[in-house]
Amino acid sequence: MLVMVAAARLDAQEPIKPLQEMSVSAESVRDSIVALARAQIGRKYVWGGESPDHGFDCSGLVQYVLSALHIDVPRTARQLAKAGTPVPKDTSVLRPGDLLLFGRGKSGTASHVGIYVGDGLFVQASSAAGRVVESPLQRPVSALAKVWQSARRILTLDDSTK
Repeated sequence: MLVMVAAARLDAQEPIKPLQEMSVSAESVRDSIVALARAQIGRKYVWGGESPDHGFDCSGLVQYVLSALHIDVPRTARQLAKAGTPVPKDTSVLRPGDLLLFGRGKSGTASHVGIYVGDGLFVQASSAAGRVVESPLQRPVSALAKVWQSARRILTLDDSTK
């Protein structure tokens, strides 16, 4: 999957941007992902939901936020667990906009997804809370909370050198 961060502004007459400028664009897209995700906080949880008007489920929220920025991703948490590139489960490596995958059991199958927003926090459509919430990544073990299994980076232009 290839994401063109500056695709909306590129045309045949515009020169290709230097890598440093593209990194700034990637950071700007990350900020936009965070802002759009946080703007959905408080929206109701609806299984299969994909819009602010009708509510969100976890993957519907992710798809809504990313598609608003013209970033195409699969619809389900299981499919999203294979999208992009893997990122270590380490908050010092995570970047805002990375996807966090959660699940239960030993199968390792992802059944929940959220968007990392920085500072150890992520936005998710929580069935337990009944709405979109911002949650700490480090949280107490609970029968209601699924275990953090993995992280995926969807943006291909990485600003990790900053």
